[in-house]
Amino acid sequence: MMKGVSVGVGLLGLLLACVTTAPTNKNRDWDIYSFHMNSTVTSRYATTIITSRVANRINQSQEIEFHVKIPKNAFISKFKMTIEGQTYDGVVKQKEEAQQQYTQAVSRGQSAGIVSSVGRTLEEFKTSVTVAALSKVTFELTYEELLKRRLGKYELLIHAQPMQPVADFKIDVYINERPDINFLEITGGLSTKALANAITKTHASSEAWVHFYPSKEQQSQCESCGEQGLNGDLVIAYDVHRKTSMGDLNESEGYFVHHFAPSDLPRIPKNVVFIIDRSGSMNGRKMEQTREALLKILGDLAEDDHFGLITFDSSVSTWRKELLPANQDNLEAAKSFARNIHERGATDINAAVLEGTAMLNRHPLKGSVSLLILLTDGDPTTGETNLEKIHKNIKEAIGKKFPLYCLGFGMDVNFDFLEKMALENSGVGRRIYTDSDAALQLQGFYEEVATPLLTDVQMVYLGGANLTQTNFSQYYNGSEIVVAGQIPDNNIEMFTAEVIAISKSNRVMYSDTLPMKEPIEARSDSHIQRLWAYLTVKQLLDKEVQLSGKAKEKVKKEALDLCLKYGFVTPFTSMVVTKPQGEDSQVAHKPKEGEKPIRSSQVLSGSAFLNRQAHGNARRMGGAGRGITSRSGGLMKHTDYDVGHAIQESFPAMGISALLDFSEPPRIRPIEPAMRTPTTTVSPLRRFLLPAEGQALPLCYDIPVALSLRLLIDPNNELSMNGQLGQSASAGYQNIVIHYRSDQHIELDTTGITFNDGQNTTYFSWSLKINRETDSVSLILRDKEMDVTIASTRVVIMLYRRNGIKFLWPVLRQRPTGDNIIGIMARPPVAYEEVQGIAMKLKIQDKEVDVSRDSAVDLSVRSTPTVACWLMPLQSALQGELADFTVTQL
Repeated sequence: MMKGVSVGVGLLGLLLACVTTAPTNKNRDWDIYSFHMNSTVTSRYATTIITSRVANRINQSQEIEFHVKIPKNAFISKFKMTIEGQTYDGVVKQKEEAQQQYTQAVSRGQSAGIVSSVGRTLEEFKTSVTVAALSKVTFELTYEELLKRRLGKYELLIHAQPMQPVADFKIDVYINERPDINFLEITGGLSTKALANAITKTHASSEAWVHFYPSKEQQSQCESCGEQGLNGDLVIAYDVHRKTSMGDLNESEGYFVHHFAPSDLPRIPKNVVFIIDRSGSMNGRKMEQTREALLKILGDLAEDDHFGLITFDSSVSTWRKELLPANQDNLEAAKSFARNIHERGATDINAAVLEGTAMLNRHPLKGSVSLLILLTDGDPTTGETNLEKIHKNIKEAIGKKFPLYCLGFGMDVNFDFLEKMALENSGVGRRIYTDSDAALQLQGFYEEVATPLLTDVQMVYLGGANLTQTNFSQYYNGSEIVVAGQIPDNNIEMFTAEVIAISKSNRVMYSDTLPMKEPIEARSDSHIQRLWAYLTVKQLLDKEVQLSGKAKEKVKKEALDLCLKYGFVTPFTSMVVTKPQGEDSQVAHKPKEGEKPIRSSQVLSGSAFLNRQAHGNARRMGGAGRGITSRSGGLMKHTDYDVGHAIQESFPAMGISALLDFSEPPRIRPIEPAMRTPTTTVSPLRRFLLPAEGQALPLCYDIPVALSLRLLIDPNNELSMNGQLGQSASAGYQNIVIHYRSDQHIELDTTGITFNDGQNTTYFSWSLKINRETDSVSLILRDKEMDVTIASTRVVIMLYRRNGIKFLWPVLRQRPTGDNIIGIMARPPVAYEEVQGIAMKLKIQDKEVDVSRDSAVDLSVRSTPTVACWLMPLQSALQGELADFTVTQL
């Protein structure tokens, strides 16, 4: 019997790996006796192999877990398990083919244990296998990534957290660069205190070696280490010598890569317009950090730069109508303006960006570079709100004259919308995380674009084919342009590389040929060939975002073919993880940031549901959702907001996908009745109870399963709680996440609880008994109930198992104080009057509502009694639309 599941892999310019092998204790029944991480970096292309060897120490079989966090910019390319001499390899397949296997497994009633998610720098890969008594298992994972040069250096960042001291723990890094290595430095928490003595480094011209071999005793001696061993970062930074401005040109077995990063050029003055969101959702810490960063950035402008400031909510305000030079008087006036930016109103992104574009177009300055920088935390909610029209308007207005950089603040922002707008206009999208260092993130981004050196860069390769991107609007000091391609018939004698660009005041040109000597690595599957494939796929993924119709499908097919050939797990492919006979297979997908993964245990045979829509974000801390789906003739009609799940009753004409696809925001796609067999598909609903004030019967209402819901928001204490419903009407939540202030988070699922107090992350199994208090958070875990008290709020989250399905159910024991508390759980007891007539009605707040007498299971108490209730539409019960209570991510 086999089963499938979803897992994560995936984007950042750092190479990062973190391994966790299940929560531990002093008397564990298994032991990680060997843990190795081996990274090889050549031509800035890093391949990392993580090998974990685990022994089952008890005289009975048990499940052992392998849990890896990898960089978001990486592609998993290999995975295998070796048990009793037998090796089980993962196989990369087209996503639809892998999902067919997934669906077949689910239809047999099998569940799965892999969870994937996307964090600030990491994605997760987790699998498990049953190991026989006193036997061993070896897990091996390989992933690949092109290191990106930022601010003059490449960084290899390794995060190690094996969850126990390991007798044979090793991190080995080998760097081989054809141009000599300029410098090599090692930082991070794993390089401090006693652990510094466990590091050895060797640097000899074009090669460098770093070894980290801490003893078991040393593994408990870093700042964040303890009884559970290592927990921290090892950061290896380096750069290379560039003997010529042309850069570094390498070839191997018919493939080439060109790294171009000149520094001996005069800086080009820039014209920059900052477009700052001041809408109501930017309140509090977001606006404080924005002001802090803007003041620092203004102070870093050069005197020959020109700049403008635009703030917007439902209206657009300019500091000055024209660009002004960055002299001392203007900067002081601009800083005074920045200190007085305050949040208010809605969000008119279209008008704000068009005004910034017009400002740059009105004041063209010769010998300079223009750029727009947009910072926002939300969707367009006023003015032009049609996302496609906004993209069209901005693209036409900019007309390829300058780049637009879009910074999305927080996890509630519609990042897909911003990223596409940036890519269509030669820029990039960057998420700014609402952590304590948000101001530094903003400053760091500006530093990357602060010093333009070239514009209109054209990379020309005579004798080259199948090239990656060759035209670049701008090149900034400290960054790097990378181009790779093929050399047909390996004819390097005819190969010539040229770079043509515009410097500060003149046209520059560089050229070079390949050296006539044997390739460094003469093998058919060289690192340069894989680098070419990796870079091509990355750029095709960006291009696919911008296209539609046949052009989009063509690009998608091209990327898919490369992924299958080179074994990359991407949004278009999945890895089928094979296990021993009698155990389930699993399917590893590449997740998308901001979307919660779905577990196969959430999918029941015969249940149909729709994929969650990724746009139309309702904001976590206030802000209204937009629209709702409506029902007509058995079909879901899409208005402004795709809730993405079928309502119960009758949908005979619906074709519905039963799997979550991470590759793009899903859409509701009704299928014509002629394409369906005459059967009725019923999508389940989860019934909720709402207490009544002074009445015997409570109210009840239904919500479609699988939605991510806004449970509770207390803006006064910076507290929010969201939850994702499972797929069964008889179950509850699969995941619940509590956010407190900007740095404390509690994540609960049916396997355990993870608590991040801003400095350390702790995992608790539901079987434990815990009583933990910090200055502001109290956690008490007993009898599979997590009692959480934060400020004036107390909530109990209970773990249930009903009909073979595990789920969570939250109960609000103490409501937060204040009048602006929102969320499904925030609704106070409702006062109503019964109105007798032909049809039963209730009078609520002077409005009559049609109801029917029904029943619901009360999960707020362990005995789970079935109680009678008045069933009514959710809009009447919640006094709002469903969209007001949904979120796009937890």
